Amino acid sequence: MNIIVCMKQIPDTSEIKIDPETNTLIRAGVPSIVNPYDKNALEAAVQLKEQHGGTVTVISMGPPAAKEALKECLSLGADRAFLITDRAFGGSDTYATSYILASSIQHIGDYDLIICGMQAMDGDTGQTGASMSEHLGIPQLTYAVKIEVADDTVTVHRETDDGVMVISTKLPALCTVGKDINEPRTATMKSKMRANKIDIAEIHVDDMPDIDREKIGLKGSPTRVKKTYTPTIKKSGKKLEGLSCDEAVEALAGFLTEKKILKGELV
Repeated sequence: MNIIVCMKQIPDTSEIKIDPETNTLIRAGVPSIVNPYDKNALEAAVQLKEQHGGTVTVISMGPPAAKEALKECLSLGADRAFLITDRAFGGSDTYATSYILASSIQHIGDYDLIICGMQAMDGDTGQTGASMSEHLGIPQLTYAVKIEVADDTVTVHRETDDGVMVISTKLPALCTVGKDINEPRTATMKSKMRANKIDIAEIHVDDMPDIDREKIGLKGSPTRVKKTYTPTIKKSGKKLEGLSCDEAVEALAGFLTEKKILKGELV
């Protein structure tokens, strides 16, 4: 099997802060990590490779710094990696990004299955994987907790409020996964050394002559972020201090009666 995994390098969400003056993300000093759901996608791909043979290719769209995240993916079992990078891709929303990723996959060619994390933790839209399948014209099986492949068919188990849904389709196809599908492995010193020896190829806009430049970057992005801000946390409530138990109960009952939450009298 030839499996492609889509990976996004994101800011560590536990370290994100908002500039109160500009309402934009403060990126300086914020470490970047592999999107956690994409690690689950990679682990699922590597497990399938171990069962059926083949190769696992990881792709990521981003600046040159994203090569560090791709190196990490190589140390976790991927066989090769591509960085999709070009100034023309800057400002792309999820629609434009999915189109660029799909075009890059068509450029790479020869794949049976695409696996993506169900969403990126910096944007939480969950749109890119599904949009890619539409651009590629292949079936999508989303939110998988188990993936099985037999011959030319992929079967996915999905957990729902009503139980487990089992869906099958012919390959090629695209799956998205969450954290419940597996526990990603940890890189070893040997795997890290192997990863450092693998060259990461770059794909630029000029490498894809058939790409529609009207559908990439800001020009090809129908979404516009008008404002980013941290919601103001308003503290509400009333403290009853310095009162005896009976006095506190009487004061609370009076307050609730005044707000028409409590009716009648306390006995």
